[in-house]
Amino acid sequence: MSRIGVVTFPGSLDDRDALRAIRRAGAQPVSIWHGDRDLGGVDALVLPGGFSYGDYLRCGAIASHSPVMTEVIAAAKRGLPILGICNGFQILVESHLLPGGLIRNDGGSFVCRDQKLRVENTKTSWTNAFSPGDEITIPLKNGEGGYIADAETLAQLEGEGRVVFRYLDVNPNGSMNDIAGITNELGNVVGLMPHPEHATEEGFGPDTKLAMRNGTDGLRFFSSVLNTLAVA
Repeated sequence: MSRIGVVTFPGSLDDRDALRAIRRAGAQPVSIWHGDRDLGGVDALVLPGGFSYGDYLRCGAIASHSPVMTEVIAAAKRGLPILGICNGFQILVESHLLPGGLIRNDGGSFVCRDQKLRVENTKTSWTNAFSPGDEITIPLKNGEGGYIADAETLAQLEGEGRVVFRYLDVNPNGSMNDIAGITNELGNVVGLMPHPEHATEEGFGPDTKLAMRNGTDGLRFFSSVLNTLAVA
């Protein structure tokens, strides 16, 4: 059985949701503490949402210097599948594993909503269970989720197909080019602001046409990485 780690930082609050999502997908979840200097031989890794170190300085900035991140950065460069969700995305950016930055929502307030996305790239370790152009709905909750990058970086991301998810219907935080998530050049590291781990179980996810709280689009993130690991 594949083992997928979830790193807990001081201030993480979605780590247990990520552990549960991994279990529901059929993998073994492994808890990792931010002070650890060993990833324990996991096959993939999730950096969860929350408010690491109280979002002091910049969101994810202090967490990016946690002891575990030395191992995370090295593992990412070796090709380990890594998913950064919300604060995890911010940590990946602060660690320079993904380009650009994330700033205060353009509306100036915290946003919490079920968000519609379009899947732009299905060739990453975390999206291969989707089809190009799939429209999915997963929860979003952030105060500093506006994605920014300089013109050269944006052009590179767009030209190389490294925009993985794009906001549909409404851009909730002012992200450039409606970007909701991106990947690195290898496709093993993905960061996004919405929360797939909150849409993996019927009765607890977004509303669907079939029933209230019935959406499970997030489960395909975790089945995707299992597909990746199965052929590795």
